[in-house]
Amino acid sequence: MCYLQRMQIAILGPGGIGSTFAFRLARAGHDVTVIARGARLAHLEREQAIVTSAGERAAVRVEGALDPAIAWDLVLVTVLASQVDAVLPALAASAARTILFMFNTFEPIERLRDAVGRERAAFGFPAVLAWLDDGVLTSRVVTRGPLLTPVSDPAWAQVFTAAGITAVVEPDMQSWLRTHAAFVVPGMIASVRAHDRRAGISWSEAKALARASDEGFRLVRQLGDAIVPAAMVTYSRLPTAATAALLWVMSRVSSIRRSGAAGPGEPRTLIDMMIAAAPDRTRALLAVRP
Repeated sequence: MCYLQRMQIAILGPGGIGSTFAFRLARAGHDVTVIARGARLAHLEREQAIVTSAGERAAVRVEGALDPAIAWDLVLVTVLASQVDAVLPALAASAARTILFMFNTFEPIERLRDAVGRERAAFGFPAVLAWLDDGVLTSRVVTRGPLLTPVSDPAWAQVFTAAGITAVVEPDMQSWLRTHAAFVVPGMIASVRAHDRRAGISWSEAKALARASDEGFRLVRQLGDAIVPAAMVTYSRLPTAATAALLWVMSRVSSIRRSGAAGPGEPRTLIDMMIAAAPDRTRALLAVRP
């Protein structure tokens, strides 16, 4: 692959994350098509562009379904884990050269590989904080530090980095994703509660979420996966009280609290995946399940 050539890219699920990738990749000169539905589809059809809160625009093509006949260089899948089964038939039928799944999950990734073909399946996770207000994108991309966007495919890590989304190669994406789920679920629940009540969580809530965090990291290890990246090894070893203090403080940060507007669906799905993996080792997670 020539990393400077114009790529034909479809993005399935242009919420905040998908729209951020669409904006950056289109600005980098790639031919980007976004696949949307509902109100998001209507907004994109009007604008024919990703529009940001800073008033910037990146022209994209807009479709209501993935064209299976097009040999996309990449189909980037940024739907929620709970939505992926609905799009797997279209992905399996697609002539795309690479299908890159990029969302929170705790399930074994082999199932997705098998569904679309092992030779073209890739995985990643966005180090991006993003949301849409009336279709207008606000986003912040992490470009430095220990928690950059991991991607299993080195070629696409380079393409994303060239587009301004700094990516690193992670060969063990299942361990990375499971580690991230253990890390992020307590924070998601804290942000949802803080958003709903417009106030930070209590100390007793923070302690319960910290116990769930400890249990999640133990579960990752018990299932035979590694804690990755290295920064997460350090975090997973924090005393429960220290984790509780971080969650308590985090729930009082306005940008984190705002992310709770997404609701409890995603952390609930991730906890359900953890419970399914080990129903007898997830009592603390079950106790905080929203």
